[in-house]
Amino acid sequence: MSNLSGNLIALHTIVRREIVRIMRIWTQTLIPPAITMTLYFVIFGKLIGSRIGTIQGGFTYMQYIVPGLAMMSIITNSYGNISSSFFGAKFQRSVEEMLVSPMSNWVILLGYVTGAVARGLVVGVLVLVIALGFTSLHIQHPLITLLSVLLGATIFSLAGFVNAIYAKKFDDIALVPTFVLTPLTYLGGVFYSVSMLGEPWQAISRVNPILYMVNAFRYGVLGISDVQVGVAFAVMLAFVVVLSWLALNLLRRGVGLRS
Repeated sequence: MSNLSGNLIALHTIVRREIVRIMRIWTQTLIPPAITMTLYFVIFGKLIGSRIGTIQGGFTYMQYIVPGLAMMSIITNSYGNISSSFFGAKFQRSVEEMLVSPMSNWVILLGYVTGAVARGLVVGVLVLVIALGFTSLHIQHPLITLLSVLLGATIFSLAGFVNAIYAKKFDDIALVPTFVLTPLTYLGGVFYSVSMLGEPWQAISRVNPILYMVNAFRYGVLGISDVQVGVAFAVMLAFVVVLSWLALNLLRRGVGLRS
């Protein structure tokens, strides 16, 4: 058997295991984000939005926040899936078996990232379906919408992978979402246009990668954005390249993986 065919079999195995894991515990992986987003739509979209009226581009506040909330659920679930799954493999020491096997490091990384992105996509679709119960949506640019979702989910899957490599206990997995991911999300233009902010918060927001993901997705769905779409995709691609290199380098060196 050639090395390529062996790697493809290994990749298929890891992806299948990750997807089976997601579906097996669907009450933990799919239902909670759906409930959370429903509450966001009710509280922010209906109650607060009815008092705000229309916002940028003549869209209702509910329509405006749907892309942001969908992207927020995609990136948080992609991040959470891979960080918990890969750290669990570390805890059970099954990672060591993968590292000494003939499979390449890129297969391990791609397998876990694909599983995390798949969960992000499923959750994103669920959120959009739920949103249709509250407002009407028409996707303006389908290709941009899909690409922004894939890139956003990939970025935070890679970030979750790096977090899982460095984590030494389960508490370390929760630190980044609590103290990094949540603040970045709320400063990422999910609930408002960044142009509404004063300085220095507007400048701070513009160095936030989530701002570019949210606005690229919002442009795909609604056709409006606070940043240039080309710049948004350039920023996302740069993060994918840097985080992929970092994750592969950490795997090659066995940082936090070999006892």
